[in-house]
Amino acid sequence: MNHIGTMELSTERLLLRKIRIEDDRDMFEQWASDPQVTKYLTWGAHRSIEDTRQIIALWLKDQDEPHVYRWVIELKSIGKVIGTIDLVSVDTRHRCGVFGYCLSAQYWNQGIASEALKVMLTYLFVEAGFHRIEASHLIENPASGKVMLKCGMKLEGNKRKKFLGHDGEFHDLLVYGLLEEEFLID
Repeated sequence: MNHIGTMELSTERLLLRKIRIEDDRDMFEQWASDPQVTKYLTWGAHRSIEDTRQIIALWLKDQDEPHVYRWVIELKSIGKVIGTIDLVSVDTRHRCGVFGYCLSAQYWNQGIASEALKVMLTYLFVEAGFHRIEASHLIENPASGKVMLKCGMKLEGNKRKKFLGHDGEFHDLLVYGLLEEEFLID
């Protein structure tokens, strides 16, 4: 494994890059304050831009570490940050990472999440030497699973009542995985 951290990645439509403090307004307005976006996440909608600034400040502390893989998704055509994609967990011994992503609802169903995920997976497998990448989503959020499947991930199972949601209820999580050899074949 070659921990190389967050490097700038680019596709035709997207720039994946490190977050900057001046991204606070875009992050707050585009997705962090939207309960529709945060409904299925581990954190709730930000109530003020100060909430967003605090998260960015935390991210800035470790973003240059070689084991941190965290990008904002900038839409090149408008020059705005519209989401994030990152490894929320890294297991160096087993060369495994768990990712999460978040995208402004305005840009759902346009292939943007899949485009960002594909370029990130290429980077993680080819450049950083990961063996396995995995993710999960609430069963009530099938659109997230479609992104994972579109990028070659395999549905591996259901963790029953694993996630305590913002609604105070426990929800099932569907788990997906992708191995290096499967990715390199595709």
